[in-house]
Amino acid sequence: MPDLREMKRRGDKIAVLTAYDYLFARIVDGAGVDVVLVGDSLGQVVMGLDTTLPVTLGDMIHHARAVRRGVERALLVVDLPFLTYQVSREEALRNAGRVLQETGAAAVKLEGGTPAIAETVRAMVDAGIPVMGHLGFTPQSVHAMGVKVQGRDDANRQRLKDEARRLEDAGAFSVVLELIPGDLAREITASLQIPTIGIGAGVECDGQVLVLQDALGLNRDFTPRFLRRFAELGDAAQAGCGAFVRAVKEGEYPAAEHTFA
Repeated sequence: MPDLREMKRRGDKIAVLTAYDYLFARIVDGAGVDVVLVGDSLGQVVMGLDTTLPVTLGDMIHHARAVRRGVERALLVVDLPFLTYQVSREEALRNAGRVLQETGAAAVKLEGGTPAIAETVRAMVDAGIPVMGHLGFTPQSVHAMGVKVQGRDDANRQRLKDEARRLEDAGAFSVVLELIPGDLAREITASLQIPTIGIGAGVECDGQVLVLQDALGLNRDFTPRFLRRFAELGDAAQAGCGAFVRAVKEGEYPAAEHTFA
């Protein structure tokens, strides 16, 4: 966490990618990312759900354990899923503590910046649990806000600024800004001592995060404006699977070199 704050001070950008299993964790860690996030977005990209809401704490712990085995140097952060930190402060502390104890992660991430959420963050930090915040479009509130850019009117711009400062004051070490106008992200970033990590929030955040499957082109139907694909593995994977099917059906695989004497 101090390293990330120092990166902000120096103006060094922070690179964040999600991972949900051991092999991809090795790949993203080896690629040099600064933070690996086990996001509750695994509900959609791994489990095939429509939203993150059905994802359980057990799901997150299961995947984070696997990711931890593949991460050697990056900071590992794990999302707290829906209703694991909103019911009571005591339950939030127990659940966040379980994540750190049972996965080996360094920190947890949670959504929102209301006074109640900020007090939960403060309690976690006081208990020695590092917390990353998340503002703007918060997927666990998808039914309340819809999937759209947040903070376009004056009232909501001010609310997001206040929430960001509230999270910083509560002890959060960083905050994700998702789907907000670039100028608002710039103002929030300039007002905070802690780093901001953008996704659909423009270039002037202190860092950027993408869902790994989106960045690699595996989720081929997902094409939001903010997304840049850095590979087209979906096409390559389907072509490879098709080549396997053809080789099997035509009797070309396995060949003699694949067969034991």
